[in-house]
Amino acid sequence: MSLHPIAHAASRPDHPAVIMAGSGEQMTYGELDQAANRFAQLLRAHGFAPDDAFAVLLENRIEYFTLVWGSQRAGTLLVPISTRLTAPEIAYILNDSGAKLLITSPAFDEIMPDIRAACPGLPVLMCDDGGEESFVAALGNCSAEPISDQRAGATMLYSSGTTGRPKGIRPAPPEDPDPQAMIPFLGLATMGAGMPADGSMIYLSPAPLYHAAPLAWCGAAQRLGATLVVLEKFEPEAALAAIEKYKITDSQWVPTHFVRFLKLDPAIRTKYDLSSHKRALHAAAPCPVPIKREMIEWWGPIVNEYYAGSEGIGMTMIGAEDWLAHPGTVGKAIYGTVHVCGPDGKEVAAGEDGLIYFENALLPTYHNDPEKTAEAMHADGWMTLGDIGHVDADGYLFLTDRKSHMIISGGVNIYPQEIENLLVTHDKVMDAAVIGAPDPDLGEKVVAVVQPLDMADAGDAFEAELRDFLAPSLARIKMPKLFDFRPKLPREANGKLYKRELRDEYAANAKEGV
Repeated sequence: MSLHPIAHAASRPDHPAVIMAGSGEQMTYGELDQAANRFAQLLRAHGFAPDDAFAVLLENRIEYFTLVWGSQRAGTLLVPISTRLTAPEIAYILNDSGAKLLITSPAFDEIMPDIRAACPGLPVLMCDDGGEESFVAALGNCSAEPISDQRAGATMLYSSGTTGRPKGIRPAPPEDPDPQAMIPFLGLATMGAGMPADGSMIYLSPAPLYHAAPLAWCGAAQRLGATLVVLEKFEPEAALAAIEKYKITDSQWVPTHFVRFLKLDPAIRTKYDLSSHKRALHAAAPCPVPIKREMIEWWGPIVNEYYAGSEGIGMTMIGAEDWLAHPGTVGKAIYGTVHVCGPDGKEVAAGEDGLIYFENALLPTYHNDPEKTAEAMHADGWMTLGDIGHVDADGYLFLTDRKSHMIISGGVNIYPQEIENLLVTHDKVMDAAVIGAPDPDLGEKVVAVVQPLDMADAGDAFEAELRDFLAPSLARIKMPKLFDFRPKLPREANGKLYKRELRDEYAANAKEGV
């Protein structure tokens, strides 16, 4: 049996393919099949050939899956754009990717004039619009029959731009151009993550669909015949309510979601029936050990972790029980081979931190950026995501931090993730970012930007409380020199923290003598 929505549309056309959790809007596999065919026809009518790119700037909405699966039949390159970006950042991606079409919605009306001005020749189709740019009307004018030259498409994700200009990650070409061909990720979903292939899965996606992990796992789930339940926007109680209402069996999270869950009132946390929940994946950033322990105590041994990246160069994975025996690890490689190397490129001993590389036969390139591609490569042909970590004597990988986040203070290398992981375990802290800010004596000083659970707590007394809280666990050189309290941090809904914005702000203040 083919594991693909085309096959599920033939065998179970009335089975729900996706449900939007907030509105209850649904699409069956039969409806998804017809809509995807129409979109593939639309792309051909617009002159799209295989490998041509189109961009998607949309909030979480049901049309996303029409675009994904239509592109998968037309052999085109789908470019999802973060909804958090500014008009100039979006225009840069549109131009850099060579997108020949933008599909968006009125949710972005405020920035669309600037995007149109920066990309004057770019055709636009609007969801929820009745005018000449109506996506619904354009789709309705197309046949629901399959196009004659179907072939697998691809997704070109752009890095989040946390350290500079976003870079397009151009995947390696598919080994088999047949849209229904088996893909390597499906093996990772079934054998690695344990997802069922019998169509019984009900999968909750709480994060933005433009991000790599939600898009990949939703795609895998639909290939397996699952019903997707998609949150329009993550809210911790709404997510718990969705698990109960839809009898969710599988889900995918980031550590920030876990922190938000654990900050809920215990009465709210315990009021929902989560007994249907069998597998909860998480990734995107190192999870503080106390946070994960609490989640396992609450949800049971269903909390499984993986480490990977948008580049798709490798993956590690670990189940809850193995993690409890090796707390803090992200597991062993199930795709690709891990190598940890020092500055000289040589592999380091077990337990020693270094730059993490994956060895893999299939490697991507960075679109229009051969220098960045070369920087990510090892002399032996391995590729890095830019993370620092080590492998223990038993072969388990541990992440320390991003190389680009490292603070050099008084000649000492300091990794902020350790400090952040401690801060978010404090009862009164909702979120925390630790950065290096310019300092005339030390080069860089450690700054903790903290979002309190209640801004009324912000002040000198709370700072002293946090210093006392950190002191037993941190060397003095790692203790923040400055605490800055803010009502919100610049964090993506997918859990990524825009540290660049904070670093740029402090660098500008230092220049002005603030």
